Amino acid sequence: YSVDDDEKSLSSLEIIVPRDLADGFVNNKRESYKFKFQKIFDQEAKQDVVFDSIAKPVAECVLAGYNGTIFAYGQTGSGKTFTITGGAERYSDRGIIPRTLSYIFDQLQKDSSKVYTTHVSYLEIYNECGYDLLDPRHEPSRLEDLPKVTIMEDPDQNIHLKNLSLQQATNEEEALNLLFLGDTNRMIAETPMNQASTRSHCIFTIHISSKEPGSATIRRSKLHLVDLAGSERVAKTGVGGHLLTEAKYINLSLHYLEQVIIALAEKNRSHIPYRNSMMTSVLRDSLGGNCMTTMIATLSLDKRNIDESLSTCRFAQRVALIKNEAVLNEEIDPKLMIVQLKKEIQELKDELALVTGKERTSELSQDELLQLDELIETFLEDNDPDSTLDVGADMRKIKYCFVHVKQLMNHSKISDTKLLSQHISEEKDTNKEAGEEELKKMKELLQQRDNEINILVNMLKKEKKKAQDALFQLNAASAGSTVLEQSHSINLEESQSPSSCFSLKEAKDFSSSVHRQPFLSRQTGRKMSLGCQEAFEVFKRDHADSITIEDNKQLLNQRFTEAKRLGEKLNEVRNKINHLKGEINQRRIQRAALAISSPSEELYMLDPVEEKLRTQIEEEKKCYKTMFNRLKGLKVEIEHLQLLMEKVKVKLQKDFEVWWSEESINLQV
Repeated sequence: YSVDDDEKSLSSLEIIVPRDLADGFVNNKRESYKFKFQKIFDQEAKQDVVFDSIAKPVAECVLAGYNGTIFAYGQTGSGKTFTITGGAERYSDRGIIPRTLSYIFDQLQKDSSKVYTTHVSYLEIYNECGYDLLDPRHEPSRLEDLPKVTIMEDPDQNIHLKNLSLQQATNEEEALNLLFLGDTNRMIAETPMNQASTRSHCIFTIHISSKEPGSATIRRSKLHLVDLAGSERVAKTGVGGHLLTEAKYINLSLHYLEQVIIALAEKNRSHIPYRNSMMTSVLRDSLGGNCMTTMIATLSLDKRNIDESLSTCRFAQRVALIKNEAVLNEEIDPKLMIVQLKKEIQELKDELALVTGKERTSELSQDELLQLDELIETFLEDNDPDSTLDVGADMRKIKYCFVHVKQLMNHSKISDTKLLSQHISEEKDTNKEAGEEELKKMKELLQQRDNEINILVNMLKKEKKKAQDALFQLNAASAGSTVLEQSHSINLEESQSPSSCFSLKEAKDFSSSVHRQPFLSRQTGRKMSLGCQEAFEVFKRDHADSITIEDNKQLLNQRFTEAKRLGEKLNEVRNKINHLKGEINQRRIQRAALAISSPSEELYMLDPVEEKLRTQIEEEKKCYKTMFNRLKGLKVEIEHLQLLMEKVKVKLQKDFEVWWSEESINLQV
């Protein structure tokens, strides 16, 4: 291979594969493969050069408020974990994660114009299950003891990780301690391709929030540093057991990642299969979203790995076709905004009190309410169409007047000024005695009208010439009394209706304000691991009671076989006895038929054939009884052997648990 690192244009990598010139075959296989990338690092490149070229620009963008992602991709053993995390032998071998933490905290200390808070999280995806490597509740000894992380999605299709803890880190030392804690819990195994192969995908995330003092705007950004598990060809490595299962899950998740990359690179693609795997779901923003993403492709340029290296280069070029739209992540702090608004309201109240010379409260006083009622009453009684209701530049009074007039219009639609004023007075003092007094007055007025009518009738009799005029006055008086009576009845009905309508409306509003919320529950379970089961099988084989268990097992099998054979013989003897009894009955029927057809003395004597059959039945019964007693004895012996086997198994299980705990303690020491 050869690297053409031109600073003006893109760097290019050329891989040359010589043809296999076998005799008698035409080989037209391609020899040269050329790829272009933004930057190519040869095998002699140092970690600080890689950090300055790749991680430093992304870290600067994260400090400015943008999301960032750096992930390494390549086959197993090609150097992904060394690039992301680094080596443990020399300080200069530190990877991108510790160098990024050091750079970020250095920049935060230098920038005193903002208040920064930093949190970190460490997620491991092993066999398509997420685990929190920074669980603060306890230090697990096994991966199964870590809390499982599940994916939740809100209506806006934002991903939330349940059970993933966020640990605050105030300085570089705390962040590095959290990184080392998570690295100790990672799944590492030895494979034919790599002595310390990471068997899981790990995502180390740095969350940074910044705010200027006194400002309500908060900037939130996050930096994903992803160490993917290496792809491997099972046919080439020849792994089996746990390693084979892990390789299946690793290759499947990388296949789904490639599907997402291909779908994003295609134009007019409506569906992107993010939900196929947990890793693509977590990295949804990093792949085609609000993020500045950088991919590191690691190659193992060896003759046997040439196919994997070419595949990695093609995959990296597909990733380069994706276009992300990174935006500045700013949001308003609601608590600080509430404080600022309250302060602004108080300042406006103070200015208003300074201008008007009056201290203004949120509610009107009783005197102000009475004054407004008088102004409204005067305004309604005034027949001048150009009259106005002037309450001043006070929104509280204006709102009260509108509400009051609206209530009047809803409760009473009578246009008469006297009835409106009467309705206003009744609304102020809803007393039944006032209504009774008004009714009494109306009755007295009616009686007075009746008396006037009687007087007019007498005048008609005395003065016939004025009969027509008197009759007209009589009709006018009776009509006036009828109108007054009708108006009074209508007034009484109207005075009772508003309170009932208003109470019904209040009840309806109150009944519509009920709300309930459901809640969830969950359960978890545990079981013995495969490694513990294998250790138990070895322990059982080397245990002192294993010979006793095998002897008892063989003896139990022999007794089961003997009991089965005795059971079959008992069935045969029972069938034989039943058959002999049938022959005796048949013999008796034949003799009875002969005695009826041709009687003789011989028929009344003992039948030697029947006696012989009876003798055979007795012998079979003795044999049946003997075998039955033997079967009962075997049953007791089998139950005893089973009890012994159960006791030995329980003892073996307890011995194994004691031995297992002792071995665990010794290993920890």
